[in-house]
Amino acid sequence: QVELVESGGGLVQTGGSLRLSCKASGFTLDNYAIGWFRQAPGKEREGVSYISSRNGSSTYYADSVKGRFTISRDNAKNTVYLQMNYLKPEDTAVYYCATGPPYGLGYKVTDYDYWGQGTQVTVSS
Repeated sequence: QVELVESGGGLVQTGGSLRLSCKASGFTLDNYAIGWFRQAPGKEREGVSYISSRNGSSTYYADSVKGRFTISRDNAKNTVYLQMNYLKPEDTAVYYCATGPPYGLGYKVTDYDYWGQGTQVTVSS
């Protein structure tokens, strides 16, 4: 069964940290760029961070998270992580991971075609 599963979300206070995981089963994750996206109530889904396939040599961060979030991949574990530090209330959203292109990075939501079910992140003020 082909599946992407996000985990690691939860409730945290402003300034706290969470590490999200995106684990694949049924296929090899390292063949794809992986993107982390988020969607808050009433807002469009937005790209948070992307990492290129294989050795993850290329990464992208949205300006709103630059310097606070770090994306990484562990191909041996078929997992991509999003370390989130110095969290703010405006980071509250459902976070999704998705598979992207096999080379380079995709910079649009439509560049990503297989999605997990999401994990809720709530940052209290």
